[in-house]
Amino acid sequence: MKYEAAKLKDISKALGLSISTISRALNDSYEISEKTKKKVREYAREINYRPNPVAVSLRDKRSRSIGVIIAEIANSFFSQMINGVDSVAHNRGYNVIITQTHESYHRELSNLNFLASSSVDGCLISVSTETENFDHIIHLHEKGLPFVCFDRIVEGIKTHKVSFDNFRGAYEATNELLKNRYKRIAMLGNASHLSITQERLEGYKNALEDAGILFDQSMVRYCLHGGMIYDEVKKAVDELMHLRKKPDALFTASDKLTTNIIRYCNNRKIRIPEKLGLIGFSNLDIADLLTPSISVIRQPAFEMGRSAAELLIKLIESKHPPVDFENKVFPPEMLIRQSSGL
Repeated sequence: MKYEAAKLKDISKALGLSISTISRALNDSYEISEKTKKKVREYAREINYRPNPVAVSLRDKRSRSIGVIIAEIANSFFSQMINGVDSVAHNRGYNVIITQTHESYHRELSNLNFLASSSVDGCLISVSTETENFDHIIHLHEKGLPFVCFDRIVEGIKTHKVSFDNFRGAYEATNELLKNRYKRIAMLGNASHLSITQERLEGYKNALEDAGILFDQSMVRYCLHGGMIYDEVKKAVDELMHLRKKPDALFTASDKLTTNIIRYCNNRKIRIPEKLGLIGFSNLDIADLLTPSISVIRQPAFEMGRSAAELLIKLIESKHPPVDFENKVFPPEMLIRQSSGL
């Protein structure tokens, strides 16, 4: 038997009231007596009546939904960020539609077109590592679709931005390895054109410079898909480990890269931290349970998600076109464990 949701006409028939009276009662109209409102609400609860979201969106010219475009839900940073988004959206009466790019530009384009055609009220976006042309985002933004950029920032859009102090996080991570007497510190980064990669590279370089160590470009490798493809990580680290003067420590500049370096070292029987010091960006909840425990730069992903959702809903519900935009930058949290110390 096909399920059929309760409708206004079902309440109307049962209570002997017109559909317009039922509708006004459920919307708390002053035209309807409190006695009738109570009667209608109680019966609506009894039959589990819920307003038709399509009808509501047509009336309010809003879908009460927001789209989220991220790389991968399995990434601990993004999953925690989504929890933050959902905590705000739920309390404000919005549904959340989550899409994944898997670091593909074409999937990002497809996801964005789907969300726009689904009439979402706005979008939160962290661009894929393959995305270098932002015309698809700029076009929809210029047509009036509200966007908030988070983590990986699109500079060509005048809107709210929520990011992380990548420079400081990378500087502190590199400095921690330097304090523990590692001298040849390599960096493994995400796609080189991403804003987060460029900022983390600058933090790494500045920490070396302040320690009097000359920056060596051969000690830096990039992974286009940010660690999602293990063979890409393996190739990059193999290149580092076959240098004439190979690194004695590694700074990994994204969550998935950190995870796959642990896998690489286990496969190669490279002892951490004795043979290779390690510190990296990661929001993995079990980093302290691994052997050795992993030193990490942790991003406040939940708080970043909350902030991004609040700013997007602020844009959606604004009665006037916004003039000023916020650029929220969250500070890093460094958790020192066994992997970064000799």
